Amino acid sequence: MPEETPQTGLSDNAASGLAYLTFIPAIIFLVVAPYNTNPNIRFHSWQSIFLTVAAIAASILHIILLFIPIIGWILSLLISLGFLIIWLICIIKAFGGERFMVPVIGPLAAKQAG
Repeated sequence: MPEETPQTGLSDNAASGLAYLTFIPAIIFLVVAPYNTNPNIRFHSWQSIFLTVAAIAASILHIILLFIPIIGWILSLLISLGFLIIWLICIIKAFGGERFMVPVIGPLAAKQAG
């Protein structure tokens, strides 16, 4: 059974999963005690922030690819679908108490989380 944080009753798994909803809860969890001292919550918060940055970069690529008929449209769709799948996996694993390390982003998040 996951440990409860005494001040809010929000479990570590719930806080980890909520970090992926947008980057705002992730930043809050990195700043507010006692969440900022939990390495698992810190990992998921950092991974969420890095995933958001990667999604913004992919959105720029998405716009560029839309100008290329057929192949660009297909690639754009695959990139968007890939980010959606990765995001859903991260949320499900975080709520389940597991760490899913996204390639490239995961090790950076682990390094930042300490």
